[in-house]
Amino acid sequence: MRFAVTALLLLHGAIHLLGFVKWLGLAPVPQLNGRTLLSLSPAAARVFGFRWLTAFLFFVAAAAMHALRQDAWWIPAIGGVLLSQGLIVLAWHDAKSGTLANLMILMPATLAAAHAHFEQQVDREVRELLAGVSVSHTSIVQRDELAPLPTPVRTWLEASGIVGRERARAVRLKQRGLLRTSPDGAWMPAQAEQYFSVSEPGFIWRVDTTMMGLLPISGRDKYFAGKGEMLIKAGSLVNIVHAADEKIDLGAMLRFLGETVWFPSAALSSYIKWEPLDATQAKATMRYAGLTVSASFSFSVEGRVLGIQAERYLGGGTDARLTPWWVHCLEWRTVRGVEIPTRGDVVWKLPGRDFDYYRWEILDAESNSPQLYGGGAANRSTQTLPLSAKF
Repeated sequence: MRFAVTALLLLHGAIHLLGFVKWLGLAPVPQLNGRTLLSLSPAAARVFGFRWLTAFLFFVAAAAMHALRQDAWWIPAIGGVLLSQGLIVLAWHDAKSGTLANLMILMPATLAAAHAHFEQQVDREVRELLAGVSVSHTSIVQRDELAPLPTPVRTWLEASGIVGRERARAVRLKQRGLLRTSPDGAWMPAQAEQYFSVSEPGFIWRVDTTMMGLLPISGRDKYFAGKGEMLIKAGSLVNIVHAADEKIDLGAMLRFLGETVWFPSAALSSYIKWEPLDATQAKATMRYAGLTVSASFSFSVEGRVLGIQAERYLGGGTDARLTPWWVHCLEWRTVRGVEIPTRGDVVWKLPGRDFDYYRWEILDAESNSPQLYGGGAANRSTQTLPLSAKF
Protein backbone atom coordinates (compact mmCIF):
# COMPACT_ATOMS: atom_id res chain seq x y z
CA MET A 1 0.00 0.00 0.00
CA ARG A 2 2.80 2.44 0.89
CA PHE A 3 4.57 1.76 -2.41
CA ALA A 4 1.33 2.18 -4.36
CA VAL A 5 0.55 5.58 -2.83
CA THR A 6 4.11 6.81 -3.37
CA ALA A 7 4.05 5.63 -6.99
CA LEU A 8 0.67 7.29 -7.60
CA LEU A 9 1.94 10.60 -6.21
CA LEU A 10 5.01 10.48 -8.46
CA LEU A 11 3.10 9.44 -11.58
CA HIS A 12 0.30 11.96 -11.10
CA GLY A 13 2.85 14.65 -10.38
CA ALA A 14 4.84 13.83 -13.50
CA ILE A 15 1.74 14.16 -15.68
CA HIS A 16 1.44 17.77 -14.52
CA LEU A 17 4.71 18.52 -16.29
CA LEU A 18 2.79 18.13 -19.57
CA GLY A 19 0.62 21.10 -18.62
CA PHE A 20 3.71 23.11 -17.71
CA VAL A 21 5.35 22.34 -21.07
CA LYS A 22 2.14 22.97 -23.07
CA TRP A 23 1.06 26.30 -21.63
CA LEU A 24 4.56 27.78 -21.60
CA GLY A 25 5.06 26.70 -25.19
CA LEU A 26 8.29 24.87 -24.41
CA ALA A 27 7.52 21.96 -26.72
CA PRO A 28 4.55 20.53 -28.62
CA VAL A 29 2.32 18.22 -26.62
CA PRO A 30 0.05 16.35 -29.06
CA GLN A 31 -2.03 14.90 -26.22
CA LEU A 32 -3.26 18.39 -25.24
CA ASN A 33 -5.18 20.72 -27.55
CA GLY A 34 -4.86 23.66 -25.14
CA ARG A 35 -8.56 24.44 -24.81
CA THR A 36 -9.62 26.05 -21.51
CA LEU A 37 -13.00 27.02 -20.10
CA LEU A 38 -11.88 30.64 -20.00
CA SER A 39 -9.81 32.42 -22.62
CA LEU A 40 -6.28 33.06 -21.40
CA SER A 41 -4.06 35.90 -22.45
CA PRO A 42 -0.39 35.04 -23.16
CA ALA A 43 0.55 36.29 -19.68
CA ALA A 44 -2.24 34.34 -18.02
CA ALA A 45 -1.30 31.22 -19.98
CA ARG A 46 2.25 31.59 -18.66
CA VAL A 47 0.99 31.83 -15.08
CA PHE A 48 -1.29 28.88 -15.77
CA GLY A 49 1.69 26.85 -16.97
CA PHE A 50 3.72 27.61 -13.87
CA ARG A 51 0.78 26.48 -11.72
CA TRP A 52 1.10 23.03 -13.34
CA LEU A 53 4.77 23.03 -12.34
CA THR A 54 3.80 24.01 -8.79
CA ALA A 55 1.36 21.09 -8.58
CA PHE A 56 4.14 18.78 -9.80
CA LEU A 57 6.41 19.99 -7.01
CA PHE A 58 3.66 19.48 -4.41
CA PHE A 59 3.17 15.88 -5.48
CA VAL A 60 6.88 15.11 -5.65
CA ALA A 61 7.38 16.54 -2.15
CA ALA A 62 4.46 14.45 -0.88
CA ALA A 63 5.88 11.32 -2.52
CA ALA A 64 9.30 11.86 -0.97
CA MET A 65 7.83 12.45 2.49
CA HIS A 66 5.56 9.43 2.14
CA ALA A 67 8.45 7.20 1.06
CA LEU A 68 10.45 8.42 4.08
CA ARG A 69 7.49 7.65 6.40
CA GLN A 70 7.03 11.26 7.43
CA ASP A 71 3.56 11.73 8.89
CA ALA A 72 3.09 15.23 7.44
CA TRP A 73 3.15 14.01 3.82
CA TRP A 74 -0.55 14.74 3.62
CA ILE A 75 0.06 18.52 3.75
CA PRO A 76 1.73 18.85 0.31
CA ALA A 77 -0.49 16.04 -0.99
CA ILE A 78 -3.73 17.87 -0.18
CA GLY A 79 -2.22 21.15 -1.38
CA GLY A 80 -1.32 19.45 -4.65
CA VAL A 81 -4.80 17.93 -5.03
CA LEU A 82 -6.55 21.27 -4.50
CA LEU A 83 -4.29 23.08 -6.94
CA SER A 84 -4.43 20.23 -9.44
CA GLN A 85 -8.21 20.04 -9.40
CA GLY A 86 -8.51 23.76 -10.00
CA LEU A 87 -6.22 23.43 -13.02
CA ILE A 88 -8.14 20.37 -14.23
CA VAL A 89 -11.47 22.22 -14.10
CA LEU A 90 -10.04 25.07 -16.16
CA ALA A 91 -8.54 22.62 -18.69
CA TRP A 92 -11.38 20.11 -18.37
CA HIS A 93 -11.39 18.85 -21.95
CA ASP A 94 -7.74 17.81 -21.78
CA ALA A 95 -7.32 16.96 -18.09
CA LYS A 96 -10.62 15.66 -16.70
CA SER A 97 -9.23 12.12 -16.19
CA GLY A 98 -6.88 13.54 -13.56
CA THR A 99 -9.89 13.95 -11.26
CA LEU A 100 -9.85 10.21 -10.52
CA ALA A 101 -6.18 10.32 -9.54
CA ASN A 102 -6.86 13.29 -7.28
CA LEU A 103 -9.64 11.37 -5.54
CA MET A 104 -7.37 8.36 -5.12
CA ILE A 105 -4.73 10.57 -3.49
CA LEU A 106 -7.24 12.51 -1.42
CA MET A 107 -8.52 9.41 0.39
CA PRO A 108 -5.26 8.31 2.07
CA ALA A 109 -4.21 11.94 2.56
CA THR A 110 -7.47 12.67 4.40
CA LEU A 111 -6.92 9.61 6.62
CA ALA A 112 -3.37 10.77 7.33
CA ALA A 113 -4.61 14.26 8.20
CA ALA A 114 -7.27 12.83 10.52
CA HIS A 115 -4.68 10.64 12.21
CA ALA A 116 -2.39 13.63 12.71
CA HIS A 117 -5.27 15.55 14.31
CA PHE A 118 -6.07 12.58 16.56
CA GLU A 119 -2.44 12.29 17.66
CA GLN A 120 -2.26 16.01 18.39
CA GLN A 121 -5.40 15.71 20.52
CA VAL A 122 -3.88 12.82 22.49
CA ASP A 123 -0.59 14.70 22.85
CA ARG A 124 -2.49 17.57 24.46
CA GLU A 125 -4.09 15.13 26.89
CA VAL A 126 -0.71 13.60 27.76
CA ARG A 127 0.76 17.03 28.42
CA GLU A 128 -2.20 17.83 30.65
CA LEU A 129 -1.70 14.54 32.51
CA LEU A 130 2.00 15.23 33.08
CA ALA A 131 1.73 18.98 33.70
CA GLY A 132 1.44 18.62 37.46
CA VAL A 133 4.19 16.02 37.82
CA SER A 134 7.39 17.20 39.49
CA VAL A 135 10.47 15.01 39.38
CA SER A 136 13.00 17.57 40.58
CA HIS A 137 12.96 16.37 44.21
CA THR A 138 11.99 12.72 43.82
CA SER A 139 12.69 10.71 46.96
CA ILE A 140 14.61 7.45 47.12
CA VAL A 141 12.86 4.19 48.02
CA GLN A 142 14.12 3.01 51.43
CA ARG A 143 14.19 -0.63 52.46
CA ASP A 144 12.27 0.02 55.68
CA GLU A 145 9.28 1.26 53.61
CA LEU A 146 8.76 -2.34 52.52
CA ALA A 147 8.55 -3.74 56.07
CA PRO A 148 4.74 -3.35 56.54
CA LEU A 149 3.94 -5.12 53.25
CA PRO A 150 2.87 -8.76 52.91
CA THR A 151 5.84 -11.06 52.37
CA PRO A 152 5.24 -11.80 48.65
CA VAL A 153 4.85 -8.08 47.88
CA ARG A 154 7.98 -7.23 49.83
CA THR A 155 9.91 -9.97 48.01
CA TRP A 156 8.66 -8.62 44.66
CA LEU A 157 9.75 -5.06 45.35
CA GLU A 158 13.14 -6.13 46.63
CA ALA A 159 13.72 -8.40 43.63
CA SER A 160 12.61 -5.71 41.19
CA GLY A 161 15.53 -3.51 42.23
CA ILE A 162 13.62 -0.38 43.29
CA VAL A 163 15.24 -0.12 46.74
CA GLY A 164 17.80 2.67 46.61
CA ARG A 165 16.35 4.11 43.37
CA GLU A 166 14.12 7.11 42.76
CA ARG A 167 10.44 6.31 43.10
CA ALA A 168 8.48 6.73 39.90
CA ARG A 169 6.48 9.95 39.61
CA ALA A 170 5.93 9.85 35.84
CA VAL A 171 6.35 6.86 33.56
CA ARG A 172 6.35 6.39 29.82
CA LEU A 173 6.52 3.12 27.94
CA LYS A 174 6.31 1.61 24.49
CA GLN A 175 4.44 -1.57 23.64
CA ARG A 176 3.73 -3.76 20.68
CA GLY A 177 1.32 -6.63 20.56
CA LEU A 178 -1.68 -8.31 19.05
CA LEU A 179 -5.31 -7.28 19.57
CA ARG A 180 -8.64 -8.83 18.72
CA THR A 181 -12.22 -7.79 19.36
CA SER A 182 -13.91 -11.18 19.77
CA PRO A 183 -12.89 -14.70 20.87
CA ASP A 184 -12.83 -15.89 17.25
CA GLY A 185 -11.68 -12.61 15.74
CA ALA A 186 -8.53 -12.15 13.70
CA TRP A 187 -5.45 -10.86 15.49
CA MET A 188 -4.43 -7.31 14.60
CA PRO A 189 -0.83 -6.09 15.09
CA ALA A 190 -0.70 -3.10 17.45
CA GLN A 191 1.81 -0.39 18.35
CA ALA A 192 1.20 1.57 21.56
CA GLU A 193 2.61 4.27 23.81
CA GLN A 194 1.49 4.85 27.38
CA TYR A 195 2.08 7.65 29.88
CA PHE A 196 1.42 7.52 33.62
CA SER A 197 1.32 9.98 36.48
CA VAL A 198 1.78 8.28 39.85
CA SER A 199 1.35 10.75 42.72
CA GLU A 200 -2.08 11.56 41.31
CA PRO A 201 -2.87 8.29 39.51
CA GLY A 202 -3.66 8.52 35.83
CA PHE A 203 -2.65 7.31 32.39
CA ILE A 204 -3.08 7.87 28.67
CA TRP A 205 -2.73 4.83 26.38
CA ARG A 206 -2.48 5.46 22.63
CA VAL A 207 -2.68 2.52 20.20
CA ASP A 208 -2.61 2.10 16.42
CA THR A 209 -3.63 -1.05 14.62
CA THR A 210 -5.05 -2.15 11.27
CA MET A 211 -8.21 -4.16 10.67
CA MET A 212 -8.00 -6.74 7.88
CA GLY A 213 -4.66 -5.23 6.90
CA LEU A 214 -6.40 -2.22 5.31
CA LEU A 215 -8.48 -0.08 7.67
CA PRO A 216 -6.38 1.88 10.19
CA ILE A 217 -7.78 1.94 13.71
CA SER A 218 -6.65 4.43 16.37
CA GLY A 219 -7.50 4.14 20.04
CA ARG A 220 -7.00 6.04 23.26
CA ASP A 221 -7.74 4.78 26.76
CA LYS A 222 -7.66 7.42 29.47
CA TYR A 223 -7.73 7.64 33.26
CA PHE A 224 -7.45 11.19 34.60
CA ALA A 225 -8.72 12.87 37.77
CA GLY A 226 -10.51 9.64 38.71
CA LYS A 227 -12.41 9.41 35.40
CA GLY A 228 -11.97 6.90 32.60
CA GLU A 229 -12.72 7.29 28.92
CA MET A 230 -12.31 4.88 26.01
CA LEU A 231 -12.16 6.16 22.44
CA ILE A 232 -11.63 4.02 19.32
CA LYS A 233 -11.83 5.48 15.81
CA ALA A 234 -11.81 3.94 12.34
CA GLY A 235 -9.43 5.87 10.15
CA SER A 236 -9.12 8.38 13.02
CA LEU A 237 -12.42 9.77 11.70
CA VAL A 238 -15.40 7.65 12.77
CA ASN A 239 -16.04 6.65 16.37
CA ILE A 240 -16.34 2.90 16.83
CA VAL A 241 -16.34 3.13 20.63
CA HIS A 242 -16.67 6.20 22.81
CA ALA A 243 -17.48 5.25 26.38
CA ALA A 244 -17.30 7.19 29.62
CA ASP A 245 -19.28 6.29 32.73
CA GLU A 246 -18.68 4.98 36.26
CA LYS A 247 -18.11 1.44 34.98
CA ILE A 248 -15.43 2.75 32.62
CA ASP A 249 -14.00 4.75 35.56
CA LEU A 250 -13.70 1.56 37.62
CA GLY A 251 -12.22 -0.39 34.72
CA ALA A 252 -9.60 2.28 34.01
CA MET A 253 -8.76 2.48 37.72
CA LEU A 254 -8.33 -1.29 37.84
CA ARG A 255 -6.15 -1.14 34.77
CA PHE A 256 -3.90 1.45 36.46
CA LEU A 257 -3.62 -0.78 39.53
CA GLY A 258 -2.62 -3.79 37.45
CA GLU A 259 -0.12 -1.86 35.37
CA THR A 260 1.86 -0.71 38.40
CA VAL A 261 3.88 -3.89 37.75
CA TRP A 262 5.76 -1.76 35.17
CA PHE A 263 6.74 0.83 37.82
CA PRO A 264 6.81 -1.18 41.06
CA SER A 265 7.51 1.73 43.42
CA ALA A 266 3.87 2.78 42.86
CA ALA A 267 2.93 -0.19 45.07
CA LEU A 268 4.03 2.02 47.99
CA SER A 269 1.52 4.77 47.11
CA SER A 270 -0.83 5.89 49.86
CA TYR A 271 -3.92 5.10 47.74
CA ILE A 272 -2.95 1.39 47.52
CA LYS A 273 -3.30 -0.96 50.50
CA TRP A 274 -2.04 -4.55 50.57
CA GLU A 275 -3.19 -7.57 52.52
CA PRO A 276 -1.79 -11.12 52.41
CA LEU A 277 -3.76 -14.00 50.91
CA ASP A 278 -1.17 -16.75 51.21
CA ALA A 279 2.57 -17.29 50.77
CA THR A 280 2.51 -16.30 47.08
CA GLN A 281 -0.57 -14.07 46.74
CA ALA A 282 -1.64 -10.67 48.02
CA LYS A 283 -4.67 -8.46 47.50
CA ALA A 284 -4.23 -4.82 46.46
CA THR A 285 -7.05 -2.35 47.12
CA MET A 286 -6.94 1.06 45.47
CA ARG A 287 -9.07 3.94 46.73
CA TYR A 288 -9.15 7.18 44.82
CA ALA A 289 -11.67 9.89 43.91
CA GLY A 290 -14.43 8.15 45.86
CA LEU A 291 -14.09 4.80 44.08
CA THR A 292 -12.52 1.50 45.16
CA VAL A 293 -11.18 -1.45 43.18
CA SER A 294 -9.29 -4.58 44.21
CA ALA A 295 -7.13 -7.16 42.47
CA SER A 296 -5.23 -10.28 43.55
CA PHE A 297 -1.56 -10.46 42.57
CA SER A 298 0.26 -13.78 42.39
CA PHE A 299 4.06 -14.05 42.67
CA SER A 300 6.79 -16.61 42.17
CA VAL A 301 8.96 -17.50 45.15
CA GLU A 302 11.72 -15.43 43.50
CA GLY A 303 9.51 -12.34 43.60
CA ARG A 304 8.27 -12.06 40.02
CA VAL A 305 4.67 -11.10 39.29
CA LEU A 306 3.02 -14.08 37.62
CA GLY A 307 -0.48 -12.75 37.20
CA ILE A 308 -3.32 -10.50 38.30
CA GLN A 309 -6.97 -11.42 38.80
CA ALA A 310 -9.96 -9.15 39.34
CA GLU A 311 -13.63 -8.65 38.58
CA ARG A 312 -13.80 -5.91 35.95
CA TYR A 313 -16.64 -4.47 33.92
CA LEU A 314 -16.54 -5.70 30.34
CA GLY A 315 -17.41 -2.55 28.39
CA GLY A 316 -19.54 0.30 29.63
CA GLY A 317 -23.18 1.29 29.78
CA THR A 318 -26.15 -0.68 31.06
CA ASP A 319 -25.03 -3.92 29.39
CA ALA A 320 -21.63 -4.01 31.11
CA ARG A 321 -21.26 -6.84 33.60
CA LEU A 322 -18.54 -7.69 36.08
CA THR A 323 -16.43 -10.37 34.42
CA PRO A 324 -13.32 -12.22 35.63
CA TRP A 325 -10.29 -10.44 34.19
CA TRP A 326 -6.87 -12.07 34.24
CA VAL A 327 -3.45 -10.78 33.31
CA HIS A 328 -0.71 -13.36 32.73
CA CYS A 329 2.96 -12.37 32.85
CA LEU A 330 5.10 -14.70 30.76
CA GLU A 331 8.52 -13.06 30.55
CA TRP A 332 10.55 -10.61 32.65
CA ARG A 333 13.50 -8.37 31.88
CA THR A 334 15.49 -5.63 33.55
CA VAL A 335 14.60 -2.34 31.82
CA ARG A 336 16.52 0.78 32.85
CA GLY A 337 17.60 -0.90 36.09
CA VAL A 338 14.21 -2.29 37.20
CA GLU A 339 12.99 -5.83 36.55
CA ILE A 340 9.46 -5.82 35.14
CA PRO A 341 7.17 -8.17 33.22
CA THR A 342 7.85 -7.58 29.52
CA ARG A 343 5.53 -10.07 27.83
CA GLY A 344 2.12 -11.48 28.63
CA ASP A 345 -1.54 -11.53 27.74
CA VAL A 346 -4.88 -10.26 29.03
CA VAL A 347 -7.93 -12.54 29.19
CA TRP A 348 -11.64 -12.19 29.89
CA LYS A 349 -13.02 -15.37 31.50
CA LEU A 350 -16.31 -15.66 29.65
CA PRO A 351 -18.90 -18.34 30.44
CA GLY A 352 -17.66 -21.53 28.85
CA ARG A 353 -14.55 -20.07 27.20
CA ASP A 354 -11.63 -17.68 27.58
CA PHE A 355 -11.34 -14.51 25.50
CA ASP A 356 -7.62 -13.82 25.10
CA TYR A 357 -7.83 -10.29 23.68
CA TYR A 358 -4.42 -8.64 24.05
CA ARG A 359 -0.95 -10.12 23.82
CA TRP A 360 1.56 -7.49 24.85
CA GLU A 361 5.29 -6.91 24.84
CA ILE A 362 7.04 -4.00 26.56
CA LEU A 363 9.77 -2.42 24.44
CA ASP A 364 10.76 0.37 26.81
CA ALA A 365 9.74 1.71 30.23
CA GLU A 366 11.24 4.89 31.62
CA SER A 367 10.50 6.63 34.91
CA ASN A 368 10.68 10.34 35.69
CA SER A 369 10.95 11.57 32.13
CA PRO A 370 7.65 13.50 31.94
CA GLN A 371 7.57 14.27 28.24
CA LEU A 372 6.31 12.70 25.06
CA TYR A 373 8.41 10.25 23.11
CA GLY A 374 9.98 12.08 20.18
CA GLY A 375 8.51 15.38 21.30
CA GLY A 376 4.99 14.49 20.17
CA ALA A 377 3.07 14.05 16.94
CA ALA A 378 4.79 16.93 15.13
CA ASN A 379 8.12 15.09 15.30
CA ARG A 380 6.87 11.51 15.19
CA SER A 381 7.47 9.44 12.05
CA THR A 382 5.35 6.45 11.15
CA GLN A 383 7.22 3.29 12.06
CA THR A 384 6.11 -0.31 12.06
CA LEU A 385 7.93 -2.48 14.55
CA PRO A 386 8.25 -6.20 13.78
CA LEU A 387 6.30 -8.44 16.12
CA SER A 388 8.21 -10.86 18.26
CA ALA A 389 8.12 -14.42 17.03
CA LYS A 390 7.01 -15.35 20.56
CA PHE A 391 3.53 -14.10 19.71
